Amino acid sequence: MIRICVIGEIGSGKTYISKLLAGNKFPLFNADHEVSKLYASNKKVFSQLKKIFPNFITTFPLKKNEISNIILSNIKNIKKIIKIVHPEVRKNMNLFLKKNIKKKAVILDVPLLLENKLNQKTDVIVFVDVEQKLLLKRLKERKGYNSKIIDIMKKLQMPVEQKKLAADIVIDNNFNPQKTKLRVNRVIDTILI
Repeated sequence: MIRICVIGEIGSGKTYISKLLAGNKFPLFNADHEVSKLYASNKKVFSQLKKIFPNFITTFPLKKNEISNIILSNIKNIKKIIKIVHPEVRKNMNLFLKKNIKKKAVILDVPLLLENKLNQKTDVIVFVDVEQKLLLKRLKERKGYNSKIIDIMKKLQMPVEQKKLAADIVIDNNFNPQKTKLRVNRVIDTILI
């Protein structure tokens, strides 16, 4: 099984590129979606977070704005959240990999893949590159955009240039669907020769 790992900056289009890479052929694991599912359905995660942050968390399921408020109230809180949430995401990723062991390839959309040392030497690392002006414009258009949260999340990540250097393949994403699809198809052809 080939592990194709998609990395890049927040808002660079990693999820879009991951979906294109997966197409209808390859299973896709999206860590951000896993976190959302945990907030929506995992009572263990809810109980642990409520115990630590009783003033912020009201009812189950967890709401994204509650998590944002916890982080904004004290930047150190993000580490407490990570300590609870990341092991659950990692467990789900391992189950996903085990389930798809016989597939030709899987796509892993894990924003902190390198930072959390979840990559393997045999992984194909795909970096999604985007022009900074375009990236900022796209981020500002997002529902619930909060520059302080974005800045805090960026601090968790290694520098962009370092990520880019760690990549096997760089895909320029200019958010032009036709050009991006062509680039992604070329990448798939290169990886799966």
